[in-house]
Amino acid sequence: MTNLAANLARTAQQHPDAIAVKLDDATLTYAELRDAAAKFAGKLVARGIRPGDRVALSQPNLPTFPVIFYGTLWAGATVVPMNPLFKPREIAYYLSDSGASVMFGMPGDGPQGALEAGTDFELVDPSDRAGLLGDADPLPEPVERADDDTAVILYTSGTTGRPKGAELTHHNLDDNARMVVDQLVHIGPGDVIMGCLPLFHVFGLTCGLNAAVVSGATITLIPRFEPVRVLEIMQRDKATIFQGVPTMYNAMLVAAADLEVDVSSLRTCCSGGAALPGEVMRKFEERFGAKILEGYGLSETSPVASFNLPDRERKVGSIGVPLDGVQMRLAESDGSDTPAGEVGEIAIKGDLIMKGYWGRPEATAEAVRDGWFYSGDLARMDEDGYFFIVDRAKDMIIRGGYNVYPREVEEVIYEHPDVVEAAVIGVPHEHYGEEVAAYVVVRAGSDLDSETLTGFVRERVAPYKYPRQITFIEALPKGATGKILKRELREVAQ
Repeated sequence: MTNLAANLARTAQQHPDAIAVKLDDATLTYAELRDAAAKFAGKLVARGIRPGDRVALSQPNLPTFPVIFYGTLWAGATVVPMNPLFKPREIAYYLSDSGASVMFGMPGDGPQGALEAGTDFELVDPSDRAGLLGDADPLPEPVERADDDTAVILYTSGTTGRPKGAELTHHNLDDNARMVVDQLVHIGPGDVIMGCLPLFHVFGLTCGLNAAVVSGATITLIPRFEPVRVLEIMQRDKATIFQGVPTMYNAMLVAAADLEVDVSSLRTCCSGGAALPGEVMRKFEERFGAKILEGYGLSETSPVASFNLPDRERKVGSIGVPLDGVQMRLAESDGSDTPAGEVGEIAIKGDLIMKGYWGRPEATAEAVRDGWFYSGDLARMDEDGYFFIVDRAKDMIIRGGYNVYPREVEEVIYEHPDVVEAAVIGVPHEHYGEEVAAYVVVRAGSDLDSETLTGFVRERVAPYKYPRQITFIEALPKGATGKILKRELREVAQ
């Protein structure tokens, strides 16, 4: 049985009464989560969902997420996770591109986006579990799937085109969750994982939810990151593991300055998504007495590829070493090895590599060559085999742990009738790591101002994507071929 949901069936048999998911006073034991997933799977089958069909899931960190996620897998279908902050145009694109048969979402923009895509929409009421599960007979066992069958389609993007769906197989996700459990955090029954990372993101999905289910641990959820609330929950639930992005660690440090809180239960923390400043790491560990392990991964790698491991030397500023079963090297543009001591592109190989980009064979062939996934990230490697990222070859912006793709924002800016040209870049930000900034050329005689343009974009993209900084300029810097030189804009913005 290779279905990822088999992990839930197995853990529920071994630890039926252990708490799997917790949100304040609401809990699901492993037996309850298994039964709910099996019931939801029966509902999907009754409505005509078949193995391989795509089911879109748009939920914040609520107990409904693991029920729908594992229930969809239990039925043999493929999950398409979506950010619940998406606007209708984003929702419609994800649904249309993936060919999702149905979307399970929250009130707001979901129904409109589904309508535009011609996709069935079912409103999820988190307080009505019976309504969510329906009255169909449960499936007694997860539908058997092959190792390379697609379990999840996670959308990601580089610098050009619209987001692409990375197909992660049952084996990809199972193998990576086990790496996290066995090599990185050493999770087991009795551990409590603080579930701050969004489960619709691969970091939270693999390292939080799937790792908990593999190991029999508890994941205690918070729908929205609020540092004071997080610290209170960590104290209340005696959390042993915290996983987050650098901005979360910094926010918790600031909050703890005026808060009496006992989080001595905390044992291990993991940081990813962006570089963690050494000073933040030092102060956090000093204040909370827990070690932070920093590492690296991508949606296309399920995600964890390398980390500073608990039983090896930890190097501040490094993304660590490849996990067992993962190969990493630095490559030149022609695929050859980068000479020792020089900067090259990170290339990754192993069972963690995605099956491909959904419906995009050319993009897949460009990203994965001879089994190596070319990340687009530039790094150097020291004499001990530790990797240090020095630049991001792709222009993707990481704002507070969320990925923002410049091309997507630029396309929206271009829709304004007064805009002639636009370029979006990431600029350094003390709290978010990077902020979204736009440089815009407007038509002659226009009185367009930054407030109006910001509002225009804000209505059309998720809240974390719209530019907080807009600069109007006479012309964008360009090279001989007419290509916009974003590097010059970054130099101006420093």
